[in-house]
Amino acid sequence: MKKVLISVLFILFIVVSIIFSIFKEDVYSANLFYMDTYINVKVVTTKSKGEKALKDIENIFKKYENLTNRYSESELSKINNKVGTFEVSEELFDILKVSVDWYYKSDGLFNVNIGNIVDVWKRYRENKNGVPSLSELDQDISIENIKFEDNKVIVNNANIDLGAIVKGYVTNVIKEYLEENEIKNYIVNAGGNVLVGEKKDKFKVGIENPDGGILEVLNINNSCIVTSGGKERYYEYDGVKYHHIIDPVTKYPANHMKSVTVITDDCTKADILSTTLFLMPIEDGIKFIEDDVDVLWYSNDNKIIKSEGFNYE
Repeated sequence: MKKVLISVLFILFIVVSIIFSIFKEDVYSANLFYMDTYINVKVVTTKSKGEKALKDIENIFKKYENLTNRYSESELSKINNKVGTFEVSEELFDILKVSVDWYYKSDGLFNVNIGNIVDVWKRYRENKNGVPSLSELDQDISIENIKFEDNKVIVNNANIDLGAIVKGYVTNVIKEYLEENEIKNYIVNAGGNVLVGEKKDKFKVGIENPDGGILEVLNINNSCIVTSGGKERYYEYDGVKYHHIIDPVTKYPANHMKSVTVITDDCTKADILSTTLFLMPIEDGIKFIEDDVDVLWYSNDNKIIKSEGFNYE
């Protein structure tokens, strides 16, 4: 009888161990490189869900890379610098539509038809020598070169650059994926774009100081945190730094601040706003933002300015 009881208990122990191993949650992470950005993804969930999530998330990044990378054989590159009406995927159509809508919301500061000017500055940045002349920067960047008809895009030699929106847009897609798969504890760090889910003691996210170190540490859940600044991509010529964030009005790099960080629950909006706010004086940015957005500006004279109600202690 004792032998039978021991056998039954042993079998029960095995069954419980198997069940525990199936439902045990752990950290699963991956390092990726898409959209010219190093990306780190961490999810806390069961093994089967975690491994599947990492593969699916990489496929999402890969998909949008193939849609929007204008320097490769992407769907976007097939309509850039062309004249005509093109039927595009639902995903690319939506990104373009959102981008053009934000052009008007931002009074022309957020302009994705800036590819020709970006390319001029990119050549100088890679050579690290000289500054473009006004004639070189005299490019047609009119948003009117991008129009929509039903599910089609009408372009007139537009050179569309989606670098100021696509990481945020894709991060939103990933956020929806994780929510649909009931994964709550996660962090996605795509360069200056950070998405966090939810955990009991909250995530600690540091806002980088462009001069070195950390400006502020946020204790935060369920948010997108996006920082724009000129620290990563720039060159110096005659003692002046020229970074990659170009003002479509002046056609030169903006110089209103050192960095700006936007926090909201909409990653697309956070990405767009971080660029838009970087392109306007801080005083104008304070008036421009809406109630569902928190912002931290780091001024050229090393002051931290926060939007009203900013509190992540």
